[in-house]
Amino acid sequence: MDSMLLLYLMSELFPSRTRAIYIDHQLQSRSDEWGRLVQQHADVLNIPCILQKVSVEAGNLEQQARDARYQAYRQHLKSNEILVLAHHQQDQAETLLLRLFSGAGVNGLAAMQQLDVRQEITIWRPFLELSRDQIEQWTVQLGFDYVTDPSNHDTHYDRAWCREQLWPMLQQRFPKMQAAVTRSSYLMQDAAEILDQVLQVDWQQCATDHQLDLIELAQLSAARQRQLLSAWMKGNDQYRPSFDMVQRLQHEVILAKPDAQATVHFNQHYFVRYQKTLYRLSYDEFYAEKRSPVLPVQTQRYQMWQSFALAAGKFKIESQAMGLSAQLLDRELTLILRQGGEKIHLYGRVGHWPLKKAIQEAQILPWLRHTIQILVVDNVMLGVFSPKGFWLAQSDYLEQGGWQPSLISDCNDFFQQSFSHDE
Repeated sequence: MDSMLLLYLMSELFPSRTRAIYIDHQLQSRSDEWGRLVQQHADVLNIPCILQKVSVEAGNLEQQARDARYQAYRQHLKSNEILVLAHHQQDQAETLLLRLFSGAGVNGLAAMQQLDVRQEITIWRPFLELSRDQIEQWTVQLGFDYVTDPSNHDTHYDRAWCREQLWPMLQQRFPKMQAAVTRSSYLMQDAAEILDQVLQVDWQQCATDHQLDLIELAQLSAARQRQLLSAWMKGNDQYRPSFDMVQRLQHEVILAKPDAQATVHFNQHYFVRYQKTLYRLSYDEFYAEKRSPVLPVQTQRYQMWQSFALAAGKFKIESQAMGLSAQLLDRELTLILRQGGEKIHLYGRVGHWPLKKAIQEAQILPWLRHTIQILVVDNVMLGVFSPKGFWLAQSDYLEQGGWQPSLISDCNDFFQQSFSHDE
């Protein structure tokens, strides 16, 4: 009823700029028939109409149906179009109550916005302040046919149970409850906007998309810490983590012992700490060593100005004030994977010291250390390829005006580009 009324009003207000889309979830035996009814109404109103079938995955049926529906919307929406939905005042109040029962915070209790501008879609809900009684009165006056989905009365579903059983009981006790609950959602929207302004300040101070400074985080109040962690964990996903998940991150990772290798997994991301920084890693980043193992021994030949890719990143052969001998160009050199226990005499430093110490001093992240490779010729260490660049070793193969590999982009850049693309 509410969606058909919306179709009629939009055809009056914007007759040449309105398109209709009927989403067939294929969950009801008569859904094809309902689609034909929508098409007939759209034809009478001279409104283009799309009938779109979607498949609903197993699991939480209400959530999966919603995800399938919005995926179909995005498929058909053009960049300059707005999605107009017929949610009304009772829908808003029901949404707030259901989110309250699930333990939602301010953002969840803000419920639906009349104009909802998201990253990839803009939604307008013009009926959000209309009661169901008002919609019924308009429908009777216009006299059009509509369909009532039987699942709207199936109390197996949370929203239907709320509408059929809880709502009448509450409204009998509190006759003005619907308007009052809706008003609360608007107050929560104001509060959410204020919190978002505070969050933006804290984000600029503490975080990037993939890293969070724990020293700066510690300067915030406990409430602002939870707010920032919740938004940062969410990233570009649709929903924030639960309160319990944020607490797990705090207790199991942030407050873990310095030498602990603690990890929290949430929404396909892994949250790990290294020293005083918290990292948000994709699956490919976290399991890079297992997914792309580096060969224990490789051979390479280099030419001046040649670019090449290794596990640690992309490098280019360039001339340097001090570098490797030109005699080594186009000669077969060996790359050896770090095994542990190696020592290196870095050029410009006194004496040999453990390669592990150099890695720690360079603050190379533990999940990137498998990319480190040692360049060798005739059992002589020439240098080390790392995500922080090529480390030249002291040897008899050094000369003035020699050559060195220069880092163009490290493996972390590659992972973050892939991660952004996936999101």
